[in-house]
Amino acid sequence: MQSNRTLTTSSIALLTLAPLLWAGNTVTGRLVHDLVPPMTLNFFRWTIALMILLPFGGHVLRRSSVLWQHWRRYALIGLLGVGMYNGLQYLALQTSTPINVALVGAGMPVWILLVGVLFFKSRVTRLQIAGSVVSIAGVLLVLCRGDIDQLLALRLVPGDIFVIISTIAWAFYSWLLMQPKDPPEIRDHWAAFLVAQVSFGVAWTGLFAAGEWIFTAPRIVWGWPLIAAIAFVSTGPAIVAFRCWGAGVQRVGPAIGGFFSNLTPVFTALFSLIFLGEAPQWFHILAFVLVMVGIVLSSRR
Repeated sequence: MQSNRTLTTSSIALLTLAPLLWAGNTVTGRLVHDLVPPMTLNFFRWTIALMILLPFGGHVLRRSSVLWQHWRRYALIGLLGVGMYNGLQYLALQTSTPINVALVGAGMPVWILLVGVLFFKSRVTRLQIAGSVVSIAGVLLVLCRGDIDQLLALRLVPGDIFVIISTIAWAFYSWLLMQPKDPPEIRDHWAAFLVAQVSFGVAWTGLFAAGEWIFTAPRIVWGWPLIAAIAFVSTGPAIVAFRCWGAGVQRVGPAIGGFFSNLTPVFTALFSLIFLGEAPQWFHILAFVLVMVGIVLSSRR
């Protein structure tokens, strides 16, 4: 499937806000990685998010709801988008450095295009390939801070493998959003659509968290830093970002939307600048321009 839709101002806003919030989620996950186990953090995050969503879309869980006729689809979407993608990212931050996590995750557009070709009968245009190369070049530039030697010195660790798996899971998730299989009662109601995904996702995260407590020796250090972190990741990166990403992908298609995911490491670098008090440098500006050029190229007909 190939989308014929073009970018609009509202679509750009939706697909930009999601990476902005996910960049904050990555930074937060790294800050609290010593305070809470990764799968447990993911379980807390989505359980609270589901509780917030229930008053708005909880009717979709009623016994008479059409959801149960399509439960396999939403169980799969919940596994890929909530259980695997987010949980594996938190797990990756236990052993991998932020630059490695961002660098490996920068291959998102490539994985989305590849998954589309292999499993969803999508066609890749030359402009999409060119846009992918230009966009990733911008991400690499900001991650290596303008010094190619930093890229050559990188080494993969187990956390980087987790990021690769999570990225592939997100690629499948994005394409599944485009399949015309959602009943109107769910598709046309934003909260019901999220509840349908998150309710199954919470079940998956609970299963993964249980395994974490059974097979490892986890600990939780409760305090205001952890409480504030859980509150943030349960609202902005979870509810708001997922809503924006889902709406944006449904408008322009996953192939174009995937290029906006490259803004996540760019925003992460900007957040680092803010926290560290460093002034922006030439490669930050150039990298942002390259990412945006890649998005524009990939969206042209």
